[in-house]
Amino acid sequence: MLYSELNMPEALHKAVERMGFTELTEVQEKAIPPMLEGCDVTAKAPTGTGKTCAFGIPLIMSLETDKKYPQAVVLAPTRELAQQITEDLRDLAHFMSDVRIVCAYGGANINKQIEQLKKGPQIVVATPGRLQDHINRRTVDVSHVRDIVLDEADEMLNMGFYKDVRKILDTIKSKQRLAMFSATISREVMDIGWLYQRDPVEITVQPVEASAPKIDQFMMLTTGRNKLADLSELILHFGYKRVMIFCNTKYTTAMLANQLARLNFDVDCLHGDLSQAERNKIMARFREGSLPVLVATDVAARGIDVDDVDAVFNYDVPQSNEHYTHRIGRTGRAKREGAAYLLYTAEERPRVRDMLRYTRNTAKPIAFNEARDAIVDAEF
Repeated sequence: MLYSELNMPEALHKAVERMGFTELTEVQEKAIPPMLEGCDVTAKAPTGTGKTCAFGIPLIMSLETDKKYPQAVVLAPTRELAQQITEDLRDLAHFMSDVRIVCAYGGANINKQIEQLKKGPQIVVATPGRLQDHINRRTVDVSHVRDIVLDEADEMLNMGFYKDVRKILDTIKSKQRLAMFSATISREVMDIGWLYQRDPVEITVQPVEASAPKIDQFMMLTTGRNKLADLSELILHFGYKRVMIFCNTKYTTAMLANQLARLNFDVDCLHGDLSQAERNKIMARFREGSLPVLVATDVAARGIDVDDVDAVFNYDVPQSNEHYTHRIGRTGRAKREGAAYLLYTAEERPRVRDMLRYTRNTAKPIAFNEARDAIVDAEF
C-alpha cells in the first residue's frame, strides 16, 4: 500500500514525502487503520520495521491541535529511544506548526523540561521514571491524555519499569486507547494487555524474506588473547566506515574503546554511567558520520536508529537470545545491506549453537588464513 492511498491530511502527506517514504511497511499497514478507529493494539514486529510511523501517524491525526495540553503519551525504555521517537514525530509534524512535542527523560535538567511542558505540548514522549517524576511534581497535566503508546514494551517492562508503567496507566483516567509495540511478547507485556486493554487488535509481523533486513551473518572462533586483534583486523580488512560493537558490561565497553583508540581507531563508547550531555554528544557524532566506531552496551543501544551502519560486531556473546536479534538489527536498515559478526571462544560454542537455533539465524564461520586474509566457511 502506498502512503498516497492513505486518507490523511495534506500536511502529513508532505511530511512523509519529505522523509522519503512512499510505501507502507507491513506493521504500518496493519496498525494504522485500527488505531485510527480507536482500537487498542498489540503489535509484535521486528526491529527496524517502521513502528514509529505506525503509531505516530494515528496519534498526530487524532490531536485537537487548538488545545494546548497533552493528549498523547509515548513511553520508551531509554533516553536515546525517547529522543529518536521525538525526532521522528517532529518530522511527521513538520508542516503542522500547531503540533508541539516534548521529550522528557532522566539525566537531563528537569527545570528545562518543566518550562517546555508549561508551553502546552499535545504529545509527551518520556521514559517511565521521568514521567512519573513530573506527575508527582504536578508539572505535567495528564488529565486529558486519550492515547498511550508503549514502544519497545518488552524491553521497558523487563528493565524494571513494570510498576512505574502500571502506576502511570492507573493515573491517566482519561485513557481511551493503549497501543503496545514490541519485538517479543513477554509475560509482562501480556499482563499489561490483560489489565489495561479492551479487545485489542493483535498484529504480528514476521521477518519474511522480502522485507527482512539483508544482513550477512558471520561467526569467528577466537581466544581472549586474540579477540582484540581479530576484531580490529575484520574492521580494517573489509574497510567498514561505520560500525557498532556490543559488549555485555559497562567495564568491557570502556576498556575496549580505550584499546581500540590506542590502535588509532576513531572510537567512543556509550553506556549507562555517562552523563546525558556526554551521551548526546557521542550520538550526534555517530549519527552525522564523524564517529566511525561506537562501542555500546545493549541497553544504551536500544534507541540508536542510524540507517547506514555497515556492520555490527558482537565482541561478547549476548547474555540473552533476544539481545542478539536486537544487536544485529542495528545494521541492514532502510533496505540497505549489512553484516554482523559474532566473536566466540571454544567454551562458548554450545551457547552460540543454542542462540542461533533459538533466534533462527544462520551465521557462516569465518577465519583468517596464514596470510591474515579473511576466509568464509571455516570449520564450526
